Amino acid sequence: MATDGARPVVLVVDDEPAIRLLCRVNLEFEGYEVLEAATIAAAQDALSNGGVALVLLDMHIGLDDGMVLLRDILSREPAFQSQSSRAPPTSTTRDYSLADAVLAKPFTIDQLTDTVRTLAAR
Repeated sequence: MATDGARPVVLVVDDEPAIRLLCRVNLEFEGYEVLEAATIAAAQDALSNGGVALVLLDMHIGLDDGMVLLRDILSREPAFQSQSSRAPPTSTTRDYSLADAVLAKPFTIDQLTDTVRTLAAR
């Protein structure tokens, strides 16, 4: 978490309102500020405003592929790249190693909060 008193901002990108609500309520309870996006376009808008520390991204957003947004984030936002400084992806394959963590559905609240806490501490 941020040490300057600011609450880290987590963007939850999922087309399922119930999943976004579950993440928002539990992450806000843990002290995070949570933004929601139901589409890749809405997520890109939220990211363009800056200030997002972490992105929880569903890989299937309606008919859209979450890898499109992940590649966009990694190619335009070096702050989102992990400490390993991996190169931005160029292929169209689904490479989950590009993500800093993978949280498979269904996940528990503990898995959600533990994963976000670990990533926010970096």
